[in-house]
Amino acid sequence: MLLAVAILLALYLAFNLGANDVANAMGTSVGSKAVTLGQAIAIAGVLEFSGAMLLGQNVSARLITGIIVPERWQASPEQWLGAMVAVLLTAGLWLNIATVKGLPVSASHTVVGALTGVGLVAAGPGVIRWSTLGLISTAWVVTPLVSGVIAAGFYGLVQRGILFQSDSRQALGEWIPWLSVALFGLLGSAVFPALIERSPLSRLPLPQHDLWLLLGALGVLGLSSLALVTLRESAGTVDAMAEPGILVAGIEKVFGRFQVTSASFVAFAHGANDVGNAVAPMGVIVLILQTGQLPTEHFALPLWILALGGFGIVAGLALLGHRVIQTIGEDLIELEPSSGFCAELATAATVLTASVLGLPVSTSHALVGAVVGVGWVKTRDIRQIRLETVGRIALTWGVTVPAAAAIAALFFQLFSNLLL
Repeated sequence: MLLAVAILLALYLAFNLGANDVANAMGTSVGSKAVTLGQAIAIAGVLEFSGAMLLGQNVSARLITGIIVPERWQASPEQWLGAMVAVLLTAGLWLNIATVKGLPVSASHTVVGALTGVGLVAAGPGVIRWSTLGLISTAWVVTPLVSGVIAAGFYGLVQRGILFQSDSRQALGEWIPWLSVALFGLLGSAVFPALIERSPLSRLPLPQHDLWLLLGALGVLGLSSLALVTLRESAGTVDAMAEPGILVAGIEKVFGRFQVTSASFVAFAHGANDVGNAVAPMGVIVLILQTGQLPTEHFALPLWILALGGFGIVAGLALLGHRVIQTIGEDLIELEPSSGFCAELATAATVLTASVLGLPVSTSHALVGAVVGVGWVKTRDIRQIRLETVGRIALTWGVTVPAAAAIAALFFQLFSNLLL
């Protein structure tokens, strides 16, 4: 009975995570008209599920043991069951409410808040990793600011180097190789190492530095090939822009290709990262029911649980994802493919750098900051940015962790009484 409840709650959480967080990948692409809403849902659905199945294992243990110290929670396994049920229900409800309101929130921060609430009620302050919570709180402020600055700087370069040039067609042709290298190099470095780590290549009988030199050479060749293909295809579009009347539209069409590619990478990475938010608590429930043991930092999720999370994410995206996609892509500032591409690349750069440094950040925060940064460069007038929408989003960010902690604590008390 408890397992059936956990499965339903994990599906509910994954559904709402897909409806809310996938806007991080596709919101700017839809807003800039690079793809239609239906195309965005199809692209993101395939890549989110692929990322969840191939790389979703990596986040789960870190999420559960990163906030709560299991060895300090001297409780029965049954108490953990009540805690994980409370986390699943709380996170699902909070994301559901935010999605209905069209507000992008961080699924990671929601789960972190819920884990904090149940930990405090069950075992007191000593069970919480307060340094991790401090990093998350700092990231609320730093992430959107850093991403906004990067996006503003990048879009400023695109404006001066391409859009504002007297011969924009020639300037775009000169910039395409560099844009290709930036796109495939940055986003590929986020995805390829994780794929390699999980592949048979990692078991080759080579010294570590030789293996990475080999893989690096192969990566350079592959990225160069992709860049050349993009250059060749885009050159035809540039050459076709003979008439001034279609020049701007042609330039934006080229940027649209880059933007769809970047959004695809982000969707894959999001599925790999955030499926753990949806199904890690359920994995703990399954572990306890099957073995009677508490989770450790090495516990792994069965493949069927990852598939369950991936399915829920795709279903939520398909049925409710349009609400938050509209907020990200249209309600903050009007976007074109060139500005949307810059926002996505800045988001990827911020999140990737934070991941390398081991800092917990939110893709939602980074993307909103990037869109606002691009909007500032475009308009040079803060009044042109829809500050009311920005304010509602920021307020939701601020209350996510404390609200999730309080709700989860109440649910934990209820479920503990029922399960014990």
